[in-house]
Amino acid sequence: MKLRKLAVAAAGLLLTLSMAACAGGGAGSGSTPAPTAGGGESKPAVAGGKVGVSMPTRTSERWIQDGNAVEKQLKEAGYEVSLQFANDDIPTQAQQIDQMITQGVKVLIIASIDGTALAPQLDAAAAKGIKVIAYDRLIRDSKNVDFYVSFDNFKVGVAQGESLIEGLKASGKPAPWNVELFAGSLDDNNAHFFFNGAMSVIQPMIDSGDIKIVSGQTSIDQAATLRWQQETAQKRMEDLLTANYQGGTKVDGVLSAYDGLSRGIITALQNNGYSGTVGAGFPVVTGQDAEIASVKLIQDGIQYSTIFKDTRLLAAQAVKSATDLLEGKEPEANNTKDYDNGVKVVPSYLLDVVTVTKANITEALVDSGYWTQAQIDKGVA
Repeated sequence: MKLRKLAVAAAGLLLTLSMAACAGGGAGSGSTPAPTAGGGESKPAVAGGKVGVSMPTRTSERWIQDGNAVEKQLKEAGYEVSLQFANDDIPTQAQQIDQMITQGVKVLIIASIDGTALAPQLDAAAAKGIKVIAYDRLIRDSKNVDFYVSFDNFKVGVAQGESLIEGLKASGKPAPWNVELFAGSLDDNNAHFFFNGAMSVIQPMIDSGDIKIVSGQTSIDQAATLRWQQETAQKRMEDLLTANYQGGTKVDGVLSAYDGLSRGIITALQNNGYSGTVGAGFPVVTGQDAEIASVKLIQDGIQYSTIFKDTRLLAAQAVKSATDLLEGKEPEANNTKDYDNGVKVVPSYLLDVVTVTKANITEALVDSGYWTQAQIDKGVA
């Protein structure tokens, strides 16, 4: 998607929201949220109310950004907000949602840790007439999910696969290329979309012999990283290198589903003697979420790419959908067939994404106001 379309989408979402309202460590780390977008101090057409926002963790820069953006835009629209982070602990998230229900929230916006673990909470919410929006991660095994807002997650995976192949072709080394695969956490529904999207691009290259998965670990069960943990990815990459890359065999590329995993992978590679930059001795490593530490690595030529998902747009869509539900309206959906949670197909609104490499960091991230050049230069927000 071209950046102009992203800007238009941002403006459209924020304008719609305003109208509705008036009517660790390793290769890098970062924890401070990016700037958020939103309108003025307008009031919703409905009589306000309290909205519960449940985010999975504070350990990922991305979720801090999301939580702050949703809270800011809800408050600007005139709502009282209860924002909680669950520290990647499923019982903690369940307890926090129970408390929000007891506090009398009218809508719940939930980014789940485990998309299969919240059915009791959603049953309790439905019994009290509380609407539920699944935020970025689909909540499974419950009929009481009213709406889903996310990015087009299959396209995210396709973009990652295409970026990996683009980087391999640009590296100067001819095929076949030695590649390893890293997926997200199996309890996150999105991880499957990301992996399937990426493999739709990579598998034909494996079949043709242009890409070799030296470890033989090609299934999502083998490639998965529980809770998306950087340290887990680093340990697996180290194990893969020890078991499969001796005697001169080198890694040419790594499919990584998320920037935190990418930094763990990069640390493992550096600890095992890989140095230089992409195209000059260092493998092609993909990513996702445009975390500031990884953007710095991309600028420095160490990480090849990331997928930029503008959390400001997702927050705006979540707020608009919440307002529609509180007004008794059906939120606008642009996908009503792909997101089956095991009980129902959940109506969804999906946003597009942008692939970021060293060549378009300024256009995609600085000109859009997401990060400043000074932040990128430091690798810290």
